[in-house]
This record gives sequence, C-alpha cells and structure tokens, in this order.
Amino acid sequence: MLHFVAPRPFDAIVPGGLPGTARQWTYLSGFCELAVAASIAHPRTRRMGGLAAAALFAAVFPANVKMAWDWRHASPAKRAIALGRLPLQVPLIAWGLRISR
Repeated sequence: MLHFVAPRPFDAIVPGGLPGTARQWTYLSGFCELAVAASIAHPRTRRMGGLAAAALFAAVFPANVKMAWDWRHASPAKRAIALGRLPLQVPLIAWGLRISR
C-alpha cells in the first residue's frame, strides 16, 4: 500500500533505463505486490502466487541494487538497510518457490 500512499521513495529507486515514468513503475510494482499477496493468501491460487512472488522478488532486485548504489555515501544505518536488502532477495525467492510446491 505504501507504493500508493507514499510513492516518492519507491520512485527514487526505479532504474532510469526503464521506459515510462518512475511513478508508473512504482504503481505497477505496488499493484503486483498486492496481487501476489492476494494470490498467496488464497489456497486455489497459492501455487501460481508463489511463482509470481519468486518472479517479483527477482524483478525488483535491480531497484535494490540501485538503492544500494545511491545510498553508498548515506548514513551507516541507510547503507546497512540498502546493503541488507540485496542478500535478502535470495531467501525471499526461495520462499516463493517453496510456496509454489
């Protein structure tokens, strides 16, 4: 929901090479996150939702890399957050794949 309520921080981490505006990508990724959450929550769509979650976590990895790069001179706390997100994608992708089985 934060993608819609407070989109500015998400806009800032959208890689510049993507077509369209950063805001469009922020809204699209927010919609995808909500759709994935709903599909995981429902037993009939959980398998597909797990695969979609794994794909989504992989797809947002470039934004996490951009955030880590942009925050390389930020405060130690911000750098820790940005760098901590990178390896966190691996267990999140694995979780989505596990949910799909």
